[in-house]
Amino acid sequence: MLPTAQIDRIAARFEDIEAQLAAGHGDMVKLSKERAQLRPVAEALTHYRAAEAERASLELMANDNSDADMAAMAREELEALKHRLPEIERELKLLLIPRDAADEGSAILEVRAGTGGAEAALFAGDLLAMYRRYASLQGWRVTVMSISDSDLGGVKEGILNVEGKGVFAKLKFESGVHRVQRVPQTETQGRIHTSAATVAVLPEAEDVEIEVKESDLRIDVYRASGAGGQHVNKTESAVRVTHIPTGVVAASQEEKSQHKNKAIAMKMLKARLYDAERHRVDSARAADRKDQVGSGDRSERIRTYNFPQGRLTDHRINLTLYKLDKIVAGDELGDVIDALIAEDQAKKLAALDGNPT
Repeated sequence: MLPTAQIDRIAARFEDIEAQLAAGHGDMVKLSKERAQLRPVAEALTHYRAAEAERASLELMANDNSDADMAAMAREELEALKHRLPEIERELKLLLIPRDAADEGSAILEVRAGTGGAEAALFAGDLLAMYRRYASLQGWRVTVMSISDSDLGGVKEGILNVEGKGVFAKLKFESGVHRVQRVPQTETQGRIHTSAATVAVLPEAEDVEIEVKESDLRIDVYRASGAGGQHVNKTESAVRVTHIPTGVVAASQEEKSQHKNKAIAMKMLKARLYDAERHRVDSARAADRKDQVGSGDRSERIRTYNFPQGRLTDHRINLTLYKLDKIVAGDELGDVIDALIAEDQAKKLAALDGNPT
């Protein structure tokens, strides 16, 4: 059952925007942006209404006894249309689901080694490579914002800026604790160890979405250092930015220019502040947030990578796939992400059906 009241409101608003744009009234930029957001719904609604009108017409023809051949043809077309209508309706319902405002934008992806020492750092490095490969296959632009290598290979912490349309919508379900079970390179007895890494995916904050006052910032500069602590830069080019009211910190030392490092650190800081505010608002709106797919709770174990069995299990949706090598390579990570998105959509559709208003 479609939420007719919601559909009517959207259709009326779309027509109003079209009229204002045609007459040159109002804020053209704001109206154009809203029109672009509503247009897919309006087009799907037009498609749905045309299909409903066609069904009504075919039903009349199918019951017309004056022309047996025409009635038979109408019944055949009506049967085919009845098979298509549920999918047309489902597509419209999906468009009616409230969208996360950040879904269409870029994201900042942070991977950190967790419990497990050197093996955790190696795993974090594998995850970072996996996401870079997946992003490349999606045609997204990836920039390394910060990376801290471990002494034995791998990564203590890696932060990527992933730019493209719909990046956050695809990657947001990756936030959480990723657990790995495998025999470490340093293990001589062949014993399987369990390690972990954390992933955080933050929507990239636009300046219009979050304002940071210069007076609220403390900016420290220092010399960049590499693995083991040795200095790799004789000038104080590294920058650490602290947001005094919240205590949120971001730092960058990847660039040789202090100016560039400050810009990178500010981008990370804004993303973290924006993400914190989004979580605060979401928690206030939904007490059962943790029960939802993609809650973004980074304290929960979301996935296990079992190398001896070649098995990946996503615990949130009870998904198990036996092609771990291809997933970790990034080539088939999309199968996991698509399953999470499908589950999320299914839950939201069920909620929509249960609340038709």
